[in-house]
Amino acid sequence: MENFYRLVDHDQDFHNRRCIWVNGPVIVGAGPSGLATAACLREQGVPYVVLEKADCIASLWQKRTYDRLKLHLPKQFCQLPNLPFPKDFPEYPSKKQFIEYLESYARRFEISPKFNECVQTARYDETSGLWRVKTVSTIGSSRTEIEYICRWLVVATGENAECVTPDIEGLAEFGGEVIHACDYKSGEKYKGKKVLVVGCGNSGMELSLDLCNYNADPSIVVRSSVHVLPREILGKSTFELAVLMMAWLPIWLVDKLLLFLAWLALGNIEKFGLKRPSMGPMQLKSTHGKTPVLDVGALAKIRSGDIKVVPGIKRFAKGQVELENGEKLDIDSVVLATGYRSNVPYWLQETDFFSKNGFPKATFPNGWKGNTGLFAVGFTRRGLSGASSDAMRIAQDIGNVWKDETKQKKQRTTACHRRCISQF
Repeated sequence: MENFYRLVDHDQDFHNRRCIWVNGPVIVGAGPSGLATAACLREQGVPYVVLEKADCIASLWQKRTYDRLKLHLPKQFCQLPNLPFPKDFPEYPSKKQFIEYLESYARRFEISPKFNECVQTARYDETSGLWRVKTVSTIGSSRTEIEYICRWLVVATGENAECVTPDIEGLAEFGGEVIHACDYKSGEKYKGKKVLVVGCGNSGMELSLDLCNYNADPSIVVRSSVHVLPREILGKSTFELAVLMMAWLPIWLVDKLLLFLAWLALGNIEKFGLKRPSMGPMQLKSTHGKTPVLDVGALAKIRSGDIKVVPGIKRFAKGQVELENGEKLDIDSVVLATGYRSNVPYWLQETDFFSKNGFPKATFPNGWKGNTGLFAVGFTRRGLSGASSDAMRIAQDIGNVWKDETKQKKQRTTACHRRCISQF
């Protein structure tokens, strides 16, 4: 079996080759999860190949985020393994600063992904005991199909690989601009326009705030219940405070304390149309992966009436929307802050480890390792800290096997060498 593998030469041009043997894992995705795994594997001395369908690392951050975006959590909860953020970065780094950090991370650990390679299928070959990963590589107008064959496959495409666009009655007849939040950059071009923001998560709230800051007239659709927490309580990160409390208290009590502190800081938000779920914020995050909104100023605009909270949508018509309560609003544009989903079911031919929604079936902390050399990183619903934890576990697991087999190979080589000397 050892002769079947050979190390990939990272400086070689693969684009005219149809089949490549990888002596180590193939990592699908060059976002923070993939970069963290590659860096940890390098520390273990394990070779790897990173495949990325875009033309850059962290394409979600570089190409599908709005300009005003900052990390919602303090930087110490968002750094990747073995490289902290620069000391001069603020507690909540900006989008630009985070991209700079990721690029410096890739340079520091000499990570060179194979860009513009879109994985079409990945399946485990029972006969050979290997993974077969088929990609389409594009450079300019040329298109090449490549198959990577490897012993380990690391799925690092993450929770937010693909936009979710809801099917709403009449949207095609609306006539105005309709974009997903991934295409929104700033509210500059919406000055004086009536904009309907569909979705009340962190993105929906922050886009509504940004539209206000550019003198647009936004309305935000709040169809279901939502937890809104202040980003900081008494100068301390709310998330950090929750983590500290959960180390000592049961989650139900942490939720009660958080909601009490949120009520002191924000008051009763239900009178503005923001109904809280019956389940507490941390419990909801843990069991359903639904992140609470960390308020950075949108709530003040809702109180003042600059952002209007409206109920669910019944249907769209030409230039307007009809709401579930029968009210009709004239609007110019629609921004769909309706989230993202995993794209794993579209290319990974495997049903034991991943469920139909593209997430591992096993819950945290057991969702990082499957059978047959399959691993997942960045699917814990615990942000960058969860991805970093996964990456370290995966690298340690593969590294242990790698070192053991390398040691055995050296021992066999040494024994063979000794026999040859004795015969001589």
